[in-house]
Amino acid sequence: MKELEDRIRSEGKVFPGNILKVDSFLNHQVDIKLLDDIGSEFYQLYKFDGVTKILTIEASGIAIASLTAYHFQVPFVFAKKAHSANLGSEVYTSKVHSYTYNKDYPIMLSKNYLTSEDKVLIVDDFLASGKATEGLLDICKQAGAAVAGIGICVEKGFQRGGKILRDQGYRVTSLAIIDSMSDHDLVFRSHEEDESIAQ
Repeated sequence: MKELEDRIRSEGKVFPGNILKVDSFLNHQVDIKLLDDIGSEFYQLYKFDGVTKILTIEASGIAIASLTAYHFQVPFVFAKKAHSANLGSEVYTSKVHSYTYNKDYPIMLSKNYLTSEDKVLIVDDFLASGKATEGLLDICKQAGAAVAGIGICVEKGFQRGGKILRDQGYRVTSLAIIDSMSDHDLVFRSHEEDESIAQ
């Protein structure tokens, strides 16, 4: 998605440890017009797949999921990272390893909001090692929900998460795939190199 790639090039900042900050427009301060375009792109890619629910993980995925759900006209639901009193005891739980923070944490989702009748599109801002996505897939498996696909804004193609998920048979659609990055350069994979990128 050229619009997203252009914003990453102009506003993204690379930090040591292969950390890419896009918090000026995607996951801290949010450009609603860009997210609306992202939601529309995911809709165009999955509109014939019978999606009944959009699923993400707090917190960075919530804005993306909300605009995507708007285009599908279906609810979105997010896995929480902390148990609150109003969540109740009937929850699906899984464990996720955070690449950014280098720690494990539990995620949970009320059983009221995901069932075997659902067909899910998982969305998130980043895909690197794939651990967050694997946690969401585990929750879908517990619920008996079908997975239509995985929609990612930015995939770090030099890490193994995307390959692992695709090798498992999941349809992974990344709007921008970065093959390498350094302080002064970001190299994006072209559409011809990987058909999973939406142009």
